[in-house]
Amino acid sequence: MSVPPVIWILTIVLILGLLAFDYVFHVRKAHIPTIGEAALWTGIYQGIALLFGITVFVVGGPTMGTEFFAGWVTELALSVDNLFVFLIILGAFAVPRQDQQKVLLFGIAFAIIARGGMIAIGAVAIDRLSFAFYIFGAFLLYTAVKMIIDEVSGDADEDEEQKDGIFVRLVKKVLPASDEFDGDKLFTIENGKRVLTPMLLVMVAIGGTDLLFALDSIPAIFGLTQTTFIVFTATAFSLLGLRQMFFLIDGLLDRLVYLSYGLSIILAFIGVKLVLHALHENELPFINGGEPLNVPEVTTGLSLSVIIVTLAVTVLISLVSPKGRAQAAVNNAHREAVAYQEMTYESFESRRDEMYERMLEHERIIEGLPAKFQDLVVSERNVTELLSDAHAVHAQRVRFNERGERSDEQPDGLLVTREDGTVATDPNGNVITVAEEERVRATKKAKRLEREQARAERVS
Repeated sequence: MSVPPVIWILTIVLILGLLAFDYVFHVRKAHIPTIGEAALWTGIYQGIALLFGITVFVVGGPTMGTEFFAGWVTELALSVDNLFVFLIILGAFAVPRQDQQKVLLFGIAFAIIARGGMIAIGAVAIDRLSFAFYIFGAFLLYTAVKMIIDEVSGDADEDEEQKDGIFVRLVKKVLPASDEFDGDKLFTIENGKRVLTPMLLVMVAIGGTDLLFALDSIPAIFGLTQTTFIVFTATAFSLLGLRQMFFLIDGLLDRLVYLSYGLSIILAFIGVKLVLHALHENELPFINGGEPLNVPEVTTGLSLSVIIVTLAVTVLISLVSPKGRAQAAVNNAHREAVAYQEMTYESFESRRDEMYERMLEHERIIEGLPAKFQDLVVSERNVTELLSDAHAVHAQRVRFNERGERSDEQPDGLLVTREDGTVATDPNGNVITVAEEERVRATKKAKRLEREQARAERVS
């Protein structure tokens, strides 16, 4: 179905307007979104996508409307999976929590532009190359198999880290770069020279990763619809609310341990659908003499049903599975150990005891985990040290309470707890040892003084 140019223009203006609104009112001033803020705006952006889909359903007809929702749900699921890798990249660069919004918004804007270009290329290929559906279908089947193999072997995260590292290494070879952030600046002065900051490098990594993700997502949505307008809008609206969703489900991401399996099933299903469609419209001379084959075609309604059911089952199994519960126990023990240590004696004793008992409950779960889940404990940075410090703090509080005394003194030998009772963290919020934090602070202070001196010399 042909879409009038005026509809294209209005839609692009709407998307650009939403991006501009997001930057001006949420991202320009660096801050850490609260759960309430993230939930509110995630709901608003997904609501806008739903309203747009309903409009397409009413104006364009049931077929276009169903195709939009099938494409939007598929792209949204793939985008959520991408958040895992974004989390790895942001952690690897130790991006300050308050600046992560800006990096994510850049990634979203870049993804919409890059995927828009790839959609245009894909539309031309489908229109002019009769065998394009074979290529798209084969690629999706290959991707689905590779996702399962990587998930089983545990190489998925390593592969993604290597991919984003390629783009960063290429940039570093050409341009000088600093190892330290300078606020949210993209460039800074170091040793009297203008250099890139990690903020720009992480944007390059996110952008490069977006391009690689598009190789999966674009053929997938073309397997659901060949209407370019639907392909573009479903992709764009799946990306628009991704920044808010990142902060909303940050703590839930690790629990979706089987999401990759669900996505691989969806990609394989769409790959088969594309191959069947290609056979139905076959023009390749070495297949059935260049004549179409009488094979069944998968309807858009069936596609939407398979996608929704697969995602629902995958998420449900992830949340109730032993592996998902193991990850939840590790995350909860980490959070509760931090909260317990940072509690002061002005807080209620009963509340402290309640928190401590809950922490012990999750610690017992961790200790009873099978060997195959122990890597979850190792990957949760310094959770063992946190629990050890929490026990030391609790023992000292009990001793003071037994003597009828109250004290905010910390016991000796704490690894990750500062003298004031708070927990040492790096710029990304990861728990680190106090000694490591002091080294990081000393290095940053020296580099900051060096930059200030360089700026003063340039002015004079």
